[in-house]
Amino acid sequence: MSRPLYLDASVLVGFWVETDVLSARAKSLLQARRSVVIISDFASAEFASAIARLVRLGELPEPHARHLLRHFDAWRSRAAQLAEITPSDIGAADTAIRRFDLTLRAPDAIHLAIADRLDAELATFDMRMAACAHALGVIVA
Repeated sequence: MSRPLYLDASVLVGFWVETDVLSARAKSLLQARRSVVIISDFASAEFASAIARLVRLGELPEPHARHLLRHFDAWRSRAAQLAEITPSDIGAADTAIRRFDLTLRAPDAIHLAIADRLDAELATFDMRMAACAHALGVIVA
C-alpha cells in the first residue's frame, strides 16, 4: 500500500485556482493518486490566505473566492483525511529550522514536520521546500 499524500498550499492553490500556472500539474497529481490524501488545518489556513491575497490583488473576484472556499471546505471534508498541528510538529519544525544548512522558513518546516509525523509523502511545488524535505528524509511525491 502506498503512503498517504500530504498536500501543501502550493498544490491546493494549483488545484483550485484555474488561472494558477500549476493547475494542470496539481490536477494530474491528484487525479493519478490512489492513496489517502491528507490536508492539515495549517495547509487549509494557508490556502485561505492565498485566496484572500488574490482577492486583495484584484486577481480573483470576491464572490468567486467565497465560492472556491465553500467548495474547498466541502471537498476537504469529503475527500481528504484532516490533520491538526500538534505541539510536537512545532518542536520538530523548530529543530529543523535550527539546521543552518537548510533554507527552511517556519511555515515550510511545519508542513515537513506534519508530513514526517504522518509518514506521508509530501506534495509541494516549492522546490526549496522539496530540497529541504529530501535533506530531512521526508519523501516528496
